[in-house]
Amino acid sequence: MTAPVFVVDHFDAGGGGRYVLDGPEGRHAVSVKRLRAGEDVVLTDGAGRWAECVVVDTEGKDRLIVHMDSVAEEPAAEPRVTVVQALPKGERGELAVETMTEVGVDAIVPWAASRCITQWKGDRGAKALAKWRATAREAGKQSRRVRFPEVADAATSKQVAALLAKADFAAVLHEGGEEPLAAAELPTEGEIMLVVGPEGGVSPEELSLFAEAGAPAYRLGPSVLRTSTAGTAAAALLLGRTGRWS
Repeated sequence: MTAPVFVVDHFDAGGGGRYVLDGPEGRHAVSVKRLRAGEDVVLTDGAGRWAECVVVDTEGKDRLIVHMDSVAEEPAAEPRVTVVQALPKGERGELAVETMTEVGVDAIVPWAASRCITQWKGDRGAKALAKWRATAREAGKQSRRVRFPEVADAATSKQVAALLAKADFAAVLHEGGEEPLAAAELPTEGEIMLVVGPEGGVSPEELSLFAEAGAPAYRLGPSVLRTSTAGTAAAALLLGRTGRWS
């Protein structure tokens, strides 16, 4: 089994490479994971920097002492995959973020589509966004990533269209698409953007707006997936086709 991942703010090891993991991450390592001397761990900032370490000792219930040799940098993957995710109901938003993080999506843009039942406003919106970001962080650790997906601020349809216009390949997942996503010609670098609509579907006005921005509709498969799973399935398909899963 691969080494567990913990998030750190810095990689400043003391004399002899001694590093102390404390705070919530240290407590989780010592009291929950119950790590012991000789076990391997990975420390990361979640932005690509990471260090493979070996546990030396523990202190109390929340301090893990490790030996750190050197810090490495994982380059950003190409092509970059971003999913524009319409806001689902209830906890399905966190489910979508969790599974998209696990398969390897690089960025997620929450989208306030016209047919979304859920709307992020005021404090409620801020809390929901914080949950998405916390979910991406925890799922990144669980899936042993050292570069976690970015979760942007919620975007309007016009803001999404502006993002799509800059992408090297952009597609809207829609059952009415004439071409299957599996047959689309994909770039080997740059950015791929996918738009996942709400349970009520992408409106005709939004489809037109996104098509004008260079993002036509594509079919994902013969069945209609829920908004919380469509992005994960489509991202997995593209990550396999672009060679990122090779």
